[in-house]
Amino acid sequence: MSFVTSLTLSHFRSHKHVRLELDKRPVAIFGPNGSGKTNIIEAVSLFSPGRGIRRASAETMMRRPESLGWKITGKIQTADRTLEIESISENGASRQVKIDGKSTTQVELGKHARVLWLVPSMDRLWTEGSEGRRRFLDRIALSFSPEHAGHSLTYDKAMRERNRLLKDQVRDAHWYAALESQMAKSGVAIDRARIQAVERISQAQADASTQFPIAELELQQSEGTRPKTEADLLTAFSESRFRDLAVGRTMVGPHKTDMFGVYAAKGVPASDCSTGEQKALLVSIILANARALTQDQGAKPLILLDEVSAHLDLDRRTALYKEVYDLKLQAWMTGTGVELFSELGNKAQFLSVSDQDGASIISQP
Repeated sequence: MSFVTSLTLSHFRSHKHVRLELDKRPVAIFGPNGSGKTNIIEAVSLFSPGRGIRRASAETMMRRPESLGWKITGKIQTADRTLEIESISENGASRQVKIDGKSTTQVELGKHARVLWLVPSMDRLWTEGSEGRRRFLDRIALSFSPEHAGHSLTYDKAMRERNRLLKDQVRDAHWYAALESQMAKSGVAIDRARIQAVERISQAQADASTQFPIAELELQQSEGTRPKTEADLLTAFSESRFRDLAVGRTMVGPHKTDMFGVYAAKGVPASDCSTGEQKALLVSIILANARALTQDQGAKPLILLDEVSAHLDLDRRTALYKEVYDLKLQAWMTGTGVELFSELGNKAQFLSVSDQDGASIISQP
């Protein structure tokens, strides 16, 4: 399994300096709203590619008023080695990453640490726009295929350049050829990784004994059918160019994919379910993701569950804690009171967080 054995925060958000020594048990973090609980799991989320659970810029993560930049260091025990991962931002600049003291890319992080999360903003995932569902899906795909991050970066960069041409009303096809070729190659790889992720999640849900409902997942294109091959996608870019020029942006491709969910036992779309059912479906997917990674790669992920008790009744909360423990996951969970984690007993390690003159204070009861 993968678990964090130590975590050090320096001038990160509300934490001036924190050093935690941990074991492989789940981590229950409790304290009043605004005390800095979420900041801790945000730091852990930066052991993976991307901008973390809040999708924040490096500058906004700096502790105020010092504004010196920040540093996060963690030691992560994997199945066969211990890694030291550092995320660093100096004076608000883009974060830099080191693994065992050597500078590397964020993409490289995905090969070493699998980090999944469920945060309150995702409670509206099924009812709001498709962008959030794509991000959720891409986190799952990344956990199975670390190269998914590279394909996504390549596609997004080429699409931005194509969109610039479209906005400038460039009509010469030669300007588009190389960009569309890049987008088609990366786009098909993105689509394939998403499809495989959905299939694996569905299988892991079906094979599990769990109190959480099965979510039937389906990928759809916002307009028309989804191109299935590189040649199909290249043709779609070419044929849509006239329309794309009219609106000034690319209207076909994997950035237009959406993920729909259905509460399988009831046959009800996730968007029409109750708030509690929608949350339970998301928990089911996260747990299925963890099971599948364990079965396929022997790589147990870190799971971050912010305000996990919201919209979960006592029975489902108890079921969640039991599955986390049975799967031997180091899940980082936050809540306002220690009583929310009482079912865990000594199966978890506890962190109490409080605010003192604008600084977060952590104690380990």
